Amino acid sequence: MQVRLIAVTTPCFEAENHPITTAEGLMAYCARVSSPHQENLDYGKLLAYCIANKHWSIFEMADMTVEIVTSRAIAPQILRHRSFQFQEFSQRYAKAQAVEKYLPRRQDSKNRQNSLDDLDDRTVAWFDEAQDEIARLSMERYNDAIEKGIAKECARVLLPLGTRTKLYMKGSVRSWIHYLEVRTDSSTQKEHRDIAEEIKSIFSTQFPTTAEALGWM
Repeated sequence: MQVRLIAVTTPCFEAENHPITTAEGLMAYCARVSSPHQENLDYGKLLAYCIANKHWSIFEMADMTVEIVTSRAIAPQILRHRSFQFQEFSQRYAKAQAVEKYLPRRQDSKNRQNSLDDLDDRTVAWFDEAQDEIARLSMERYNDAIEKGIAKECARVLLPLGTRTKLYMKGSVRSWIHYLEVRTDSSTQKEHRDIAEEIKSIFSTQFPTTAEALGWM
C-alpha cells in the first residue's frame, strides 16, 4: 500500500491587496461572499463554525488529489465513493506487474464484516505460502498468455484479486471529510483503513485548520 499527495487547489488571486495563498483561505473567502469583511485572512473560527453547524457547501470549493497503490481487492471499495473522480491503471492497456500480499486474519463469527488478528503462526505461514503459490502460477500463466498473443483484456482473467493497481482519487474537501470519517472507522477492512489513515495524515497537513476543527489533530 502506498499513498502520496498529487495536487491541492492553489488560489492565484488577491483580495483587497491580500494574496489568498491556501486552499483553506479560498474556502473562507468564498464563504464570506455576503460579508463586507470578505478579505479577512483570519478564518479559523469561520471554518470551525461551518463544521459545527454543518454548513458543508463551503468545503466543496477546494479539491485534493492523491495517488493510491493497492490491490484489485481494495480498489472497488474505494471506487464506490461516487462523489470523487478517478483514474485507474488499465489492465487492458498496460501489463500487470505484481501481486500484493496480505497478512491473514480470522473471520469474526459474530460479525461478517469484521476480522480478528489472532491466527496461530502455522496458519499465517500456510496463508503466506498459498499467496506465493497463487501469485507465482497466475503471473506465469498470464505472461504465457501475453507471449502467445492473447490480448491483455483477456489474459487478465488469469490474475488474482491481489494484483496491484494504481489509481488517482480527486475530490472536494467535503467529500474527503466524509470519506475519512467512514473509512478510518474500525468497521472498514484493515487494508482499506490503512490507506484512509495515510490520506488522513496528508489531509491534516494540507488542511490543518479544518482537521483541527474536526478533532483530527
